[in-house]
Amino acid sequence: MTSSPLSLPTGEQVAAAREHIRAFTLRTPLVRLNVDLPGTTIFLKLENLQPWGSFKIRPALNALKGLDTQLLGRGVLSASSGNFGQGLAYAARLFGVPATLAVPAAAAQTKLDALTELGAKVIRLPFDEWWTVLTTRRCAGEEGLFIHPVAEAAVLAGNATIGAEILEDLPDLDAVVAPFGGGGLICGIGSVMRRLRPTARMILVESEAAQPAAAALENGGPVPVPYLQSFVDGMGSSRVLEEMWPLLRQVVDHAACASFAQIAAAVRLLAVRHRIIAEAAGAAPLAAALAGLAGKGNIVCIVSGGNIDTSKFGAILDGQSFF
Repeated sequence: MTSSPLSLPTGEQVAAAREHIRAFTLRTPLVRLNVDLPGTTIFLKLENLQPWGSFKIRPALNALKGLDTQLLGRGVLSASSGNFGQGLAYAARLFGVPATLAVPAAAAQTKLDALTELGAKVIRLPFDEWWTVLTTRRCAGEEGLFIHPVAEAAVLAGNATIGAEILEDLPDLDAVVAPFGGGGLICGIGSVMRRLRPTARMILVESEAAQPAAAALENGGPVPVPYLQSFVDGMGSSRVLEEMWPLLRQVVDHAACASFAQIAAAVRLLAVRHRIIAEAAGAAPLAAALAGLAGKGNIVCIVSGGNIDTSKFGAILDGQSFF
C-alpha cells in the first residue's frame, strides 16, 4: 500500500482513525502502578485488554476501514509475529474477506491458535524467510493485498490513537516508554506527543535478544545486528526498516535495553501486584522504567499485549530461568 515516503500522522488522520476504530476497540485505562519510587510515578496503558489481547487491533482495523472494498477482493496478506496478525484476521473477518499471515516459526503458540480460531491461513517460516516477506511485501504463492504491520500510514495513525488517549487522561506526563519491534507503535504515539506534548520523552525499549534501534541511533542509520530467538517473542528484529528510520529520528529520544531477567521480573510484578497478564514485550517498558532507564516524573508504560503462552507464563511466575 505504501508507495511514497512515510510521514508521521497528522492530527486529522489520528482523529479519523479514532472514529474508524471506536465501535470495535476499547478505550483502555491508564492505571497507576502500585509501587513507590522516589520522584517517579508509573502509569500503565493497558492495551493487553483489547479484543484479542493487543494494541494491534487498532492499526489493523484502521488500515482496512480506510480502503475501497474493491481492493479487498482477493483478501489481505501480512507478515506478523502474531499480534498484528490477530488484529488483521479479526478486521478481515468483520469485512468478510480472507486473511493470510506469514509468521516466524518461533511465534507464541497462543497467538497461532488465535489466528486459526479467527479463520486465517497461517504460514510458518524460518525467521530469515519471514523477514524477507516483511521487507519485500510478497509471499511466494500467496495472493491478497499486503498490509504492512508497521510501515503503513493507516497503521501509524491507528497506533497514534493510543497517544491521544494518554494525553487526555494524563496531560502532564513526562515520558512514554514503548516496546520496539518495527517502530510503528512508538512512531504513532510519538507523532501525537511531538505535536501536543513536545517535552515528553519518547523512549523505546529493546531486549538482550536484539537491539537494532540502538545500533541505528548510534550509527546514524539502520545496520544489521545479531538476533536471538527468546521468550521475548513480540518484539525485536535484525535491522530497523529503512522506511521507518526517518520517523524514528523524529520521535525517539532514547533507546533502552531491558535484560531478560528484568523483563521476567516485570511480568511477575504485573501479575502479582495488579493481576495483569502481560507478554514479555508488553512488560518490557515497565522493566525499563523500574530500572531507571526512563528517568523521573510521570512515566507511561505501554503494556502492548498479553498474549503469552501459558507454559512460559507459568515458568516466569515460578521464577524458572529458561532464558
